[in-house]
Amino acid sequence: MLDVDINIAQAALGDEITVPTLDGEEKLRIPPGTQPGKVFKLRNEGIPVLNRNSRGDQLVTVNVQIPTQLTDEQKALLESLGKTMGTEIKIQERSFLDKLKDMLGG
Repeated sequence: MLDVDINIAQAALGDEITVPTLDGEEKLRIPPGTQPGKVFKLRNEGIPVLNRNSRGDQLVTVNVQIPTQLTDEQKALLESLGKTMGTEIKIQERSFLDKLKDMLGG
């Protein structure tokens, strides 16, 4: 598994990035709206399968990096974006299976 870091704009707008594989570099399309932790699969780019003439898939996990230091311009742009998005808090509903796992101690 490979972890790659992308920025907020790449995650929100989409992008095409280059990632290393066993055979060199491959392009990976990041679709608009990609969420942190999303796992992409590069088919047949992984480790060779034992006793077969095929290869596994390479998994690529996307981490969205939140900047800790912003320029004045970046801060103003994010503040402007924030105003258009509102401040509504969305409660994450847990699935029945998640609640059941908690009750069973798992």
